[in-house]
Order: sequence, then structure tokens, then C-alpha cells
Amino acid sequence: MERRSQMKRCIALALLITAGAASLTISATQDEPKTIQVEQLQDNLFVLRGEGGGGNTAVFITTNGVVVVDSKNPGWGQSILDQIKMLTNNPVTTLINTHSHHDHVSGNVAFPATVEIVTHENTKANMEVMRPYTGRTEPPVNVFKDTNGQGLPTRTFSDRMSLGSGTDQVDLYYFGRGHTGGDAWVAFPSLRTLHAGDIFLGQRVPFLDAENGGSGVDIPNTLQKAHDTIRDIDTIITGHSTQMTWANLNEWAAFNRDFLDVVRSGRSAGQSVDEIANSWTLPAKYADYDQPNPDAVKRNVQVIVDELEENRSR
Repeated sequence: MERRSQMKRCIALALLITAGAASLTISATQDEPKTIQVEQLQDNLFVLRGEGGGGNTAVFITTNGVVVVDSKNPGWGQSILDQIKMLTNNPVTTLINTHSHHDHVSGNVAFPATVEIVTHENTKANMEVMRPYTGRTEPPVNVFKDTNGQGLPTRTFSDRMSLGSGTDQVDLYYFGRGHTGGDAWVAFPSLRTLHAGDIFLGQRVPFLDAENGGSGVDIPNTLQKAHDTIRDIDTIITGHSTQMTWANLNEWAAFNRDFLDVVRSGRSAGQSVDEIANSWTLPAKYADYDQPNPDAVKRNVQVIVDELEENRSR
């Protein structure tokens, strides 16, 4: 029992999994072996990570099935499915995408047609187009063009949706624009755990993808609404970092609010985007955050300035 309890808290297993016969050819890397690290958060909840794999994948084993959140980069879908078979004999029944970025949705195409794919309605619209991200000129890999739409969402929600019941229940929320225009918050209430996707990257500067509906003006309120509305959550699975706490989310909402205030004040004082970005430094109260990339800071300032000017012209 002691050994099992220890495993329950957290185990990291480095398992070499060779990608199975995938149905599409995207790049030479697709057929290369994929290494997935498995972290067990609860008896029936796991996080799958992998270098080069993209976003964090959650695996929630229910009474009769498996709910998966996010499917990583192109070529990783079959590896996820192979790993799940090592964890349970239950079939995958549901795949939830937190948002539309290719490193969270491209593995969708490997999932059987029987799997229901659920997203926010704005994410579905973004996935059907897969336009370039803010700050990048090249469009992301669009695996859905080569599959006649296989892997695209089959069910959407607008504000809130619940799947399953009892200890198997999964709650989906949408609180507004942030990282993109369709960021879903995926809660496992019986486990007091939530997957936030990239709207909560961790303790770092956010990635604001305005081209896909993201907003530097709205993100502080979106984060605060999530924190103030969702109840009884202890652990947050982020889009790319290690787990965070509910208190971390409240602090990150304040961090984004502080950054927005700096940009607003700078514009009111007549400062340019470069002047605002170059003068901003990480506040001392956020000293434990990742040191920000100057290009990311400037990109976020530009997104916010563009929004402020657009709002002023209305």
C-alpha cells in the first residue's frame, strides 16, 4: 500500500514508444521514436509529456472509458494512444482540445472516428483554418487538410459543458479571450484538478495570439473570472510547464493586470511600443518567474497597443 501511495503522488516513467502506423505523412520526424514521460497525479489521472511533443496531455481514466485533453504535435497521436493502452484497457471515448494551436491538436488525426472530439466553438473555427500565429509569418502545420477533416471537433460548447457524471464528471468552461479566442478550462472536479492549456503557461510572460482571437486587454479579467468562478481546485495542469496551484493562478491574473497597466500608462505618456517594451523589467514581486524574452515582451506590448487603439477608434 505504501508503494502504491508513493506512485500515486508522482511517478515519472521514461518509456520509448515507437509511433505506430500513422494514416498520414506530414514530415520525416513523424516515424521517429517518441519518448513520453508519464506523471501520475491521481490513481486515474496522468500527464503525458515528451520533448518535442508540444503541450501537456492529460489522461483521465473513467469507469468505462478514457478522456484525453490535448494531443500534441504532428506524429504524436499514436504514441499517446499506445501509452494509454499501457495504463488501462478502457477505450478512449473523448478527446478535448484546450485551444487550436498545432502542438495541442495535431495528434487528433490518429484517434479513431469513434472518439468524440470536443472544443470551444471558437477553437473549432480556428482549427478549420489554422492561420499563422501572432508574430509568426509561416502558418502552422495543418494536418487536417490531408485527412479531409478527420480529427476536427465533432462537438462544441459556448460557455459551459459537463461530460459524464459523479466521479467521472468533466466540466468545461469558457471565460473569454486570452491566449486565443477559444481557450477552454477543463476541470476534473472529483480530483480537484484542472487542465488550463496555454491560457496558463506557468510563471512566465504569456503568449498572446491575436491572430487567433487572443487578447492582452482581456486576459487579466479572463484569468480572474476563472479563478473566482471555478471551485474546489487544488492542482492546475498548465499548457507546457509543471503543475501550478490555484493561488498561482490568482497571482498570474495580477501579473497580467500589472503588465496591462504598464502598457496603458506608457501609451498615455506618449511612449512607443519599443520604449514601453525596453523600459519594462520583471517586477521584484514576481522574481520567481521565468526571465522574459525581450521579443516576447515587445510582441505582447504590440498586441495590447493595437487593441487599445482599435478600441479607441470605435
